[in-house]
Amino acid sequence: MSESQSSLDRFRAALGGALAHLESRRQEINDLNVFPVADGDTGDNMVLTLQACVAEVDRLAASTADLDEVGRTEIVDSVARAALLGARGNSGVILSQLIRGAAEELVSRPGELVDPVLLGAAMARAAQRAYASVREPAEGTMLTVMRDMAAAVASEIAHGGDPRLARDADPREQDLRLAAVLEQAVEAGEASVRRGPDLLPALKEAGVVDAGGHGVVVLFAGCVAALRGDAPPEVAHHRPPARVTHPEHESATFRYCTNFAVTAAAGGRLGEPSGYVASLEAIGDSVLVVGDHATLRVHVHTDAPASATAVFDGAGEVSRLDVADMHAQVADRERRLEGGILEITQRCGALAVVSGTGISAMYRSLGCEVLDGGSTLNPSTYDILAGIHTVPAEEVIVLPNSRNVVMAAQAAAALSDKTVVVVPSGAQQAGLAAAVALQPEHSAEQNALAMNEILAQVRTGQVAPAARADAQGRFGVGDAVGYVGDELVAWGRPEATISEVLSRLSDDAELVTILRGEGAPLADEDVAKLVPGGVELEFGEGGQPSRWWLVSAE
Repeated sequence: MSESQSSLDRFRAALGGALAHLESRRQEINDLNVFPVADGDTGDNMVLTLQACVAEVDRLAASTADLDEVGRTEIVDSVARAALLGARGNSGVILSQLIRGAAEELVSRPGELVDPVLLGAAMARAAQRAYASVREPAEGTMLTVMRDMAAAVASEIAHGGDPRLARDADPREQDLRLAAVLEQAVEAGEASVRRGPDLLPALKEAGVVDAGGHGVVVLFAGCVAALRGDAPPEVAHHRPPARVTHPEHESATFRYCTNFAVTAAAGGRLGEPSGYVASLEAIGDSVLVVGDHATLRVHVHTDAPASATAVFDGAGEVSRLDVADMHAQVADRERRLEGGILEITQRCGALAVVSGTGISAMYRSLGCEVLDGGSTLNPSTYDILAGIHTVPAEEVIVLPNSRNVVMAAQAAAALSDKTVVVVPSGAQQAGLAAAVALQPEHSAEQNALAMNEILAQVRTGQVAPAARADAQGRFGVGDAVGYVGDELVAWGRPEATISEVLSRLSDDAELVTILRGEGAPLADEDVAKLVPGGVELEFGEGGQPSRWWLVSAE
């Protein structure tokens, strides 16, 4: 086995072990998350960062026929960049800087065997890089844990036996020596995690340890397991906190956790990361800007994601934009802890834009997440992007449920770092018919194909009170207006109007579904009498405002 092959295999095994163990404790880490905001996503963010690293190593292995041409420098440089681009949230960005710091140390010593001494130096550089990335480092967090782990390893190397390995050392001996060093780091990390509440009042008040610090220990334990080919060293489980009524950090006042990458234009250079901080702090907090003149990763809590990306107008290209609604995340976390419900990550989920409590419940019963579009059913691109983030799946179907929302949904899909497919449902009742086809184990592309086939067989209509008088004098404010698709087909009294809509939709239909909205002026039994014979009829309580009835025919 060549040195390059050995390096790549060892690196892939260590990263894979870290990811697997972190994934197994992901929800525990999420539930511990109370600082800086109790949004319950620390485990998710750390997993996503490591997933990007593993994917990059796999890409290198698959795309390079001769691994001797790769070498350690290219491996660690590529993985550090992947971590930077894949990072999300405070914990993900800081983890990317730990990886970058370790990479800088490894690259600075070309040709030197990775042994306990070099590993200890890489850990120390990782801690330094992570501290330097945070403008106001908080002790008791993952920063402290990594520093304490690196210090413990350095002390052991200084006072232990011969820590160096001969250049021709057996690869198995190298793995076991590195694993021994990392196990010492795990022990020191656990002690540091336990001390965290004494250093950070927010942790002590909530009665928890730091989620990110605990996550770092867990991922190092995973590395030990991979290098030894055995079970990971035991890492204590920590109970989820009681409900946090008052999140500690001031970001409770901001809504969106906004993350994105900025890439310099061809031949250009980005400014120093610190040069962008003041502009971002003017519109939010928890600002992190890390990277180099070629690529930056940006994290900010703000109410104005568009203003955050605008800071980089003319500087470079913004990509990998991810916007999470922290207010919704905090509420979801509290509900999960109170109800003992664990999130399940599936391959594909769906997000539906809705208006109406009954319709929301119907979509949820079909396995969809919902985004309240308000009475006008008109959310912004950033609202939809935040909604995509809440779907616990790798791939997402978006049902915009209005022709006016399709473009915003497509823009959000293009910005998201998830695989997102927009199924252009033009009405809520049509989207419900399509959502029946959702198969979580299938890909978004497969689900979209099935849903589009259903939409092709569905016709829709609606009856609503007119919001304004007709310019041609056909109806006044409050009169019933009836549509089939986008065509106005009837107006006047409610009974005659819904009758005409039902008559047109019932032609060649097997099933007609009617969703009753707020203030519907006719009882269900009276509406049922207007449906032509031979057609199966279903009623539902939609609760939608401004629409008396939403009708679909299949």
